[in-house]
Amino acid sequence: MAEHDLTARMAGQMDCHLVFPLLEFLQERELYANKEILEAKLRLLSGTNMVDYAMDIHKSLHDTDDVPDDMVRRRTDVVSRLRALDEATAPIVSFLQNQQLVQELRPDKQYNLHMLQDRFQIGPEQIETLYQYAKFQFDCGNYSDAAVYLYQYRALCTNSERSLSALWGKLAAEILMQNWDVALDELNRLKEIIDSKNFSSPLNQLQNRIWLMHWSIFIFFNHENGRNGIIDLFFQDRYLNAIQTNAPHLLRYLATAVVVNKRRRNMLKELIKVIQQEQHSYKDPITEFLECLYVNYDFDGAQQKLIECEQVILNDPFLGKRIEEGNFVTVPLRDEFLENARLFIFETYCRIHQCIDIGMLSQKLNMSYDEAELWIMNLVRNSKLDAKIDSVSGTLIMTTNHVNIHEQVIESLKNLNMRTFLLAKNIVEPAQAAQQAAR
Repeated sequence: MAEHDLTARMAGQMDCHLVFPLLEFLQERELYANKEILEAKLRLLSGTNMVDYAMDIHKSLHDTDDVPDDMVRRRTDVVSRLRALDEATAPIVSFLQNQQLVQELRPDKQYNLHMLQDRFQIGPEQIETLYQYAKFQFDCGNYSDAAVYLYQYRALCTNSERSLSALWGKLAAEILMQNWDVALDELNRLKEIIDSKNFSSPLNQLQNRIWLMHWSIFIFFNHENGRNGIIDLFFQDRYLNAIQTNAPHLLRYLATAVVVNKRRRNMLKELIKVIQQEQHSYKDPITEFLECLYVNYDFDGAQQKLIECEQVILNDPFLGKRIEEGNFVTVPLRDEFLENARLFIFETYCRIHQCIDIGMLSQKLNMSYDEAELWIMNLVRNSKLDAKIDSVSGTLIMTTNHVNIHEQVIESLKNLNMRTFLLAKNIVEPAQAAQQAAR
């Protein structure tokens, strides 16, 4: 299933620290050779200050206790730089750790700058050093400290570009600490800034939207309201255009969210339309399943794609989250997807058939006969589905309510006449009243 792995595409739009959880997942699933994963981790670590971690990976990769001299020198440089930043930021960090002093800060950033300079001799250079310190802490993997310092830096910073960079860093830190509520708040702040009219160039705006959507996947598939969130964000015209322009692979996550979200079935038609438009630039078993079912009405194809969908979900770092319950390990999203996908097949099949063989339907649902019969029985009982099961013949019989088309047309015309009358009345009466008042 490595052919359907999106890690390489996703990683290109993310901070390197966000890629580590993806590699950990792939390593656990053994989707690639362990050596490949370790080499990928080492390449990522070369752009960070997590030298101790890099040393451990190097030892595992080469099965040795020795590390290269350049790693040892790099570690010495990192420790030295960290000490220097500790000293340089000591005055402002001391101020920020004093809650009484922090309460004296105001929303007016210019006032804060003057107050810090006059009373504590903390100038713009020290505030800028706080950003460097926060970034260094982040690169060392100290995400908690980095998040705190980046938040405090943004409260003092007057440079909009620096403030935006700090917000991206804060979002990454919250994601890596799995603080999903806080991360969602930061995501919304970023979106508001990116969507503002005075945001740099349109091309830069497009790129920032693409980054935002990639990073948001972490949040949306972990936050309790995430499945609504991803649908709300990705279906906005500007973001949907960005997906179709530069990131059609994100359709996997949008499609999955729509399938498992029963309350958002109304978005299915729009989703199918986009999948059709992008079928030449991107497709995977999840998008192909929907296309087979709702465009081609190919039930055999949908059945085969559903089998592949299960493997795609299990091997996707965002969709294949495992939960241990005692001695059992479950993948909740996989179970929800299969349940809803079978319901899609069932509903679509029932629309075009009046008498359905349960044995044949069980094959299309990838279930045993007994499982399918019980599943259909519960579905008929719990829904408003107008159908009955004939256990003797092993069939599901759909009851069709025949509607007289002429009566339907006459009723529609009556409603149209009434609406036309009311519309005319609402226009004429105010005009007549105005004429009388003029007299």
